[in-house]
Amino acid sequence: MGVTGCGKTTIGKHLAQALSLPFYDADDFHPAANKVKMSRGEPLTDKDRAGWLRTLRALIEANEAEGTSIILACSALKKDYRKTLTVGVSPLFVFLEVSREAAKARLKERSNHYMPVSLVDSQFEVLEKPLEAISINAELPLDEVNRITLDLVKTLLRGT
Repeated sequence: MGVTGCGKTTIGKHLAQALSLPFYDADDFHPAANKVKMSRGEPLTDKDRAGWLRTLRALIEANEAEGTSIILACSALKKDYRKTLTVGVSPLFVFLEVSREAAKARLKERSNHYMPVSLVDSQFEVLEKPLEAISINAELPLDEVNRITLDLVKTLLRGT
């Protein structure tokens, strides 16, 4: 979890592959109207996100009912959003922390994505830093972030 440009998809895919778990990117579940709104540089509201979060919760519930753990790359910026995503088994949230400057620089390097650099500030304004998450400095080299994340998640999964 984290703001746009923090590395959710990249780190999530690596984690899913290393743990042999299915990977889902929450961005793929946004309705077209949300994507259009963001591509115009308009931040989403809680109302815009409500249906999207319900869809993600249904995804989590369906996998949980099958006994399948998943990796979900999702901004989950507010405590209420994370609460909505919490189903029967309490999810493990990994908060990938980056500075505004780093997020903006990363978005400038992206191509073919609907999220413009202009929305980075709005993401930081909405962000409620989680107390219930593992926090990782996502500005470290990618290999190091991948290693740290995987090691921490494996350790926590062994403890459950």
